[in-house]
Amino acid sequence: MSDSASSSPSTAETDTLARRGLMFIMSSPSGAGKTTISRMLLEHDPHICISVSVTTRPPRPGEIDGKDYHFVDHAQFDRMVENDDFLEWAEVFGHCYGTPKAQVKTGLKEGQDYLFDIDWQGTQQLYQKLERDVVRVFLLPPSIDELRRRLTGRGTDSAEVIAGRMARARSEISHWDGYDYVVVNDDIQTCFEKVTEILAAERMRRARQTGLIGFVRELMRPEDGIAP
Repeated sequence: MSDSASSSPSTAETDTLARRGLMFIMSSPSGAGKTTISRMLLEHDPHICISVSVTTRPPRPGEIDGKDYHFVDHAQFDRMVENDDFLEWAEVFGHCYGTPKAQVKTGLKEGQDYLFDIDWQGTQQLYQKLERDVVRVFLLPPSIDELRRRLTGRGTDSAEVIAGRMARARSEISHWDGYDYVVVNDDIQTCFEKVTEILAAERMRRARQTGLIGFVRELMRPEDGIAP
């Protein structure tokens, strides 16, 4: 990682006006770098966090309830679905995952940004409910061959599993045009810089600058004793 990325302040640190938070979604096929870029964002920008999801899967060693996930049973999760408590939810490999609505809505009003590492279906659910707050970014691999090389290089999956991931990757890539930004990840540092530029620009959108009207009015206010 270059010194410029590690030493430069985040854009949010230089903000002087109140603003509404945003929901920064990153999607990609497995092996395209989404997890790595997400981790880099969280390490370098203290003003963005991952929303703590609710899940029905058992805690893994070292996971803390309320920090890593909110762990619930299926009955409680079903009640939350019925009560419309989630912005989005999905079932993956027999376990349910959902994004709590209340904490995110409160955080957005306070200027908190949230990072979402979700697929295109979850992205659609969030966009339909909170369109004005959502920024959608899709990461692409430089080629299918490079994607296969990355998956194979992990050394953790069988040939059958990798074939399944490749098939799923092609399906996910087909939804690229449902995103606001598409970034080709042919170099992790360059990709990270492009993603941070997108985040910085979206934070400065006029519609998100909730303190801008009062600030501009103050700039335009005539000085005492001086006619406008």
